[in-house]
Amino acid sequence: MKTKIDQEILDRMSKNPGNWHGPFYFNLKDPRLIVPKYDPTLGWTLNFASPYAYLTIISVILIVIASGYFL
Repeated sequence: MKTKIDQEILDRMSKNPGNWHGPFYFNLKDPRLIVPKYDPTLGWTLNFASPYAYLTIISVILIVIASGYFL
């Protein structure tokens, strides 16, 4: 379980403008795959520094293609 201090550090990482490249979040030090957007009222985004982000995107695309093929 994360402590309050750890959560504050993670929140500061996602609020740092240096970690944002346009609409994309890119931070190698952040272990999270899904992070809140710079303005949290807009939802969540992927941490594109994580290789799991690209696996997630490819998986979603393959599921959409497979569902169209098999249905």
